[in-house]
Amino acid sequence: MHKPLLSLTILLFSGAIAVAQQMPAPANADDMKWGAAPNVFPPGAQIAVVSGDPFKEGLYVVRLKMPAGYKIPAHNHPTTEYVTVLSGVFNIGMGDKLDAQKGIILRPGGFAEAAARMNHYAWTSGETVVQVHGQGPFAITYVNPADDPSKK
Repeated sequence: MHKPLLSLTILLFSGAIAVAQQMPAPANADDMKWGAAPNVFPPGAQIAVVSGDPFKEGLYVVRLKMPAGYKIPAHNHPTTEYVTVLSGVFNIGMGDKLDAQKGIILRPGGFAEAAARMNHYAWTSGETVVQVHGQGPFAITYVNPADDPSKK
């Protein structure tokens, strides 16, 4: 009777070790590797991939570092986007055109969720870092096609 219990315990323990061995290495903010954001974003932003691959199927976590006065025109995504402000001041609004009078100011610790296909826009009031996570593949569709920096 104890033999099956021992076997089950060993099986569960070895499975936990296998999962732990596949865990990505933890990283501090200073360890993030920043690079130019993809051309789907207006020039000037930097990105660090924290987890996953935003352009493949599956969960992803990225950080976006934006200079003061950075603007992301009205756009939407095919999947829900989750944004947490890590530093700076991030302004976000919902609608078809960037309107600084209608946005909400988010400070460090602030959070926003934009449902799939919901038109939204953002801008910064100082250098700002946000963490974005969602279900890949990440895609962005600008409300006004002329705002799409990848087409310029």
